[in-house]
Amino acid sequence: MLIRSRLNDQPPKAKAGSRKKPAPAPGAAGKAAKITKNPLFEAKPKNFGIGQHIRPKTDLTRFVKWPEYIRLQRQKVILSQRLKVPPAIAQFSHTLDKNTATQLFKLLNKYRPESKVEKKERLETLAKAATEGKEPTKDKKPLFVKYGLNHCVALIEAKKASLVVIAHDVDPIELVVFLPALCRKMGVPYVIVKGKARLGTVVHKKTAAVLTLQDVNSEDQRELATLVTAAKTNFTDKYEEQRRHWGGGLRGNKSTQMMRKRAKAAGQDSKAAALGKL
Repeated sequence: MLIRSRLNDQPPKAKAGSRKKPAPAPGAAGKAAKITKNPLFEAKPKNFGIGQHIRPKTDLTRFVKWPEYIRLQRQKVILSQRLKVPPAIAQFSHTLDKNTATQLFKLLNKYRPESKVEKKERLETLAKAATEGKEPTKDKKPLFVKYGLNHCVALIEAKKASLVVIAHDVDPIELVVFLPALCRKMGVPYVIVKGKARLGTVVHKKTAAVLTLQDVNSEDQRELATLVTAAKTNFTDKYEEQRRHWGGGLRGNKSTQMMRKRAKAAGQDSKAAALGKL
């Protein structure tokens, strides 16, 4: 009896086809009809799977295995920023401004020494004149830029140099680290410019650590005097000041952000300039 009563409690089964459809979702009735697209501009999604479409080029600089010499020179730049650099070496990071450097190289290019081809032509002309029995004409000694470390040091010590040009990226730096002090002691104006390779192009070499101007023509005297004044203002007169300033000691971005967060948590000024220094 109990089982029958339970069976009778269940609702009657619905007949097939008598189910009501669920109410439509709100907003569904307002949908517009499907828009037919122009077959000329049909979208064709690409498949970048293996053996399918060619992947677009992305910037993979971060994943490149660079040559060792590139890695070393980049690490050297970062180390020189992080470590404390003594004043004698730090002074080479203060170089001549762009406009003055442009004037300087214009003057230096007027006094480039003769190349191998020019020297060969000159000697052939002299030899031809000698074979023909002509007396060689004695021309005035040409004015050239002097290069070579030993030669330039000798000119500075003899006080025969009018202006000394030193490259800022000489390696090893010990080759030229003494030159500013020597120039100041001898009263010779000097400048530090960017690029040993740029100095090398003046004298037909790959690189040059130092160049020296001895004498110039009368029409270039005023330009040389302007450059000497700039050299004294920017380098000779500031020598004592630069002797007291150490270089480097700059934090990286991650370290600076970490220090800024610590300062903020401690209630200090998070924009202090000292946060970026070690």
